Amino acid sequence: MNKAEQQILNIVGKKGVVSSSDLVPQRIPREYLSRMMNKGLLKRLARGTYCLPDANITEHHDLALVSALVPNSVITLLSALAFHNIGTQNPHEIWVAVKAKAYTPKFDYPPVRYHYYSGAAFELGVETHRIEGVDVKVYSVAKTVVDCFRLRNKVGLDVALEALKEGWQAKRFTADELMTLASKCRIASVIQPHFEMLVI
Repeated sequence: MNKAEQQILNIVGKKGVVSSSDLVPQRIPREYLSRMMNKGLLKRLARGTYCLPDANITEHHDLALVSALVPNSVITLLSALAFHNIGTQNPHEIWVAVKAKAYTPKFDYPPVRYHYYSGAAFELGVETHRIEGVDVKVYSVAKTVVDCFRLRNKVGLDVALEALKEGWQAKRFTADELMTLASKCRIASVIQPHFEMLVI
C-alpha cells in the first residue's frame, strides 16, 4: 500500500467516509478513490463518496453521509423528528440546518434540503450522535419542536402540533427546556397557548 492510499484510509478511519473534496488538502488525485475501490480497499456509497468495505450500514446511514459531506450542518425539522421517532413524518430528503451564508455543497445523493439559521436558532439544542463512525449533529426533541413552530410555514402547523403533543406525552423534554428554547428563539408567544392546552 502506498502513502496516498494510507492517507485516504486514515481519513476514513477518522470520518467514517471519504469524499473527493477530502483529498484536495492532501493533494491526492481523486482517481485514487476508484482505484482503491477496484482493489477492494473501499466501498462506494454515492458518487464521489466511499467508506470501508466492512462498514456497518444502519437505518440512519443517509444522516451520517450528509453529516460527513456537510460537516457544519445539523439535522433539523422533519429529519430530526424522524430520527427521534416523533410523529409520522418520513421525508425523502435530509433536512439540514446550516449557518446563514454558509457554503452548501451540491451532490447527487442523498437528496438534501438546506435551511439557513443564524444566532441562537443555529447554536442551541444541538446533540451529537455517533453513527457509522461519523459525528452526526441533530437538534434535540425540544429544539426540533421549537423549530417546527418557528418554521411552521415550511412544515405545516399540524406537524408542529403533532411533534409538541407526542414529545410532551412521551416525556422527551421538560416544560422549562421547551419554553427556554422557545424564548431564546423568539417563538414563545406562539408555542405557549398550544402548550398550555396540553398541560391543563
